[in-house]
Amino acid sequence: MSRIGNQPIELKEDVEFSIDADNVVTLKGEKGSDTLQMDPTINVEKKDGELIVNRTGEQKIDRSLHGLYRSLINNMMIGVSEGYKKELEIIGVGYRASLSNGVLELTLGFSHPIYFVPPDGVDLEVDTKTKKNPMIIVSGINKELVGQVAAKIRSLRPPEPYKGKGIRYVDEWVRRKAGKSAAKA
Repeated sequence: MSRIGNQPIELKEDVEFSIDADNVVTLKGEKGSDTLQMDPTINVEKKDGELIVNRTGEQKIDRSLHGLYRSLINNMMIGVSEGYKKELEIIGVGYRASLSNGVLELTLGFSHPIYFVPPDGVDLEVDTKTKKNPMIIVSGINKELVGQVAAKIRSLRPPEPYKGKGIRYVDEWVRRKAGKSAAKA
């Protein structure tokens, strides 16, 4: 019994749902549209303004896919109606970010600047006015793609444990270490 898979998905009024003969689910909302190729053992039906995800078999793989596809469709529903956003903070003296012609330019203490071109479906924004540290805002309708791009940008200079310099998520806590002078004392 899949507890997640048995929960209905509330179909929002501004989202259009369709499924074709090849078991491809399409959701269209105000932010855009997204598609998902479903496994043949999983069925989706619309009933009373809700989406119900059912499985045809009782094997272990069918039960695990039941909850997976329900979560993926729910993430698509949130993405096309509200969108997803990840915020990254740049901490360090001389560390800068700028956006020009859709290309993110990062100065992170290396001998050269780093240029990052985002994939289609992901929007980048650099905010330097709200806080003392510049912020990079990654947004889009696909939760997986937004998280993957944010993780890729963070991996360019992850936060180090001694001074905390680097790129981190806004709500991320970095465990700090004591340096050599504290270890001798």
